[in-house]
Amino acid sequence: MAGPLTAPLPRAVHPAAWWLWAIGLAVAVSTVTNPFLLLTALSVAALVVLSRRGSSPWARSFRLYLWLGGFIVGVRAVLHVLVGLKFGETVVLPLPEVSLPSWAAGINLLGDVRLGGLVGALTEGLRLAVMIACIGAANSLANPKRLLRSLPGALSEIGSAVVVTISVAPQLAESVQRVMRARALRGDTSRGIRAVPRVALPVLEDTLDRSLMLASAMDSRGYGRRREVAPGRRALTATCTLGGLLASAVGIYGVLDATTPGWMGLPALAVGVALSLLGIWLGGAANARTTYRPDPWRAAEWLTVACGAAAAAAVQLVRRSDAASLGIPLDPLGVPALPLLALAGLLVAALPAFLTPPPPPPAPRGAARPRQVATEVHP
Repeated sequence: MAGPLTAPLPRAVHPAAWWLWAIGLAVAVSTVTNPFLLLTALSVAALVVLSRRGSSPWARSFRLYLWLGGFIVGVRAVLHVLVGLKFGETVVLPLPEVSLPSWAAGINLLGDVRLGGLVGALTEGLRLAVMIACIGAANSLANPKRLLRSLPGALSEIGSAVVVTISVAPQLAESVQRVMRARALRGDTSRGIRAVPRVALPVLEDTLDRSLMLASAMDSRGYGRRREVAPGRRALTATCTLGGLLASAVGIYGVLDATTPGWMGLPALAVGVALSLLGIWLGGAANARTTYRPDPWRAAEWLTVACGAAAAAAVQLVRRSDAASLGIPLDPLGVPALPLLALAGLLVAALPAFLTPPPPPPAPRGAARPRQVATEVHP
């Protein structure tokens, strides 16, 4: 069988691997305001999406997340001009300052926009935009239907709600594209604000129709139906799940607070995770389903997850040794440093674009598609 380093055959990478990779990349940039590192992470996400996205409707949704990120950066800059803290030596835009009452002390409305504060606002907005782009990359690469099929039985209902939620943006993008193509075929070439009423209503109608079709398909496949479970086992499942959540909360608090006793840290967290996994395993018996053709988890999936984890670990190591290099000097404004370890970790996150199997080619139009059933429910 071909491995990830020997020209692998086209296949879909496990959707959970893409989500774990994207979460690792988002965690890596969550504490970074260095524009060099943020732009590198954004380039890595875009490279992987362009190299490994398939032909499904949601694979084209990454552009929407980029537009959303640009909108966030713009809003952050506008808010800084209106009510932000202005600091720095260079005045970029001289504006009059509006005096506020005494109860609003500390808030400056308008005033001279200075370069240091504006750059700080832009980098903070860029950080949030890159994190959104990472989630958008996972949404473009991972098939939400296959992700739902891979979840444990106890999490199927929660997973159904999450999958429907994260597939809203891709489906909306597909509806907009279909409506725009239909308008072009009819000779309607109006653009801008005038075209919004003509596009919004058909898109809303198409979204409602697809929602009803999804609900019917899920009901026909048995989602929401459960087996009869003994009361004792149901009580044991609830006890393990609730106890695992409480123990995990205590363990996380103990890890974050160095003044707590030793047993409240990693031991409590390990017990909580074990109880939670036991509760999930027991609860899965109540969901009567089998998986048809489960997605494989092979070396490519481990490589993808490891690359995302390497990016997060590299940034955390730099944060412990030289946290200042992850930011940008604002007062006085200066050129940010370039931590090589963090940069190397982010570049490692780009390896799935080259070392994972390419996506399968799209089926030719008019070809008969094989009937596939995601799940089977036993009465």
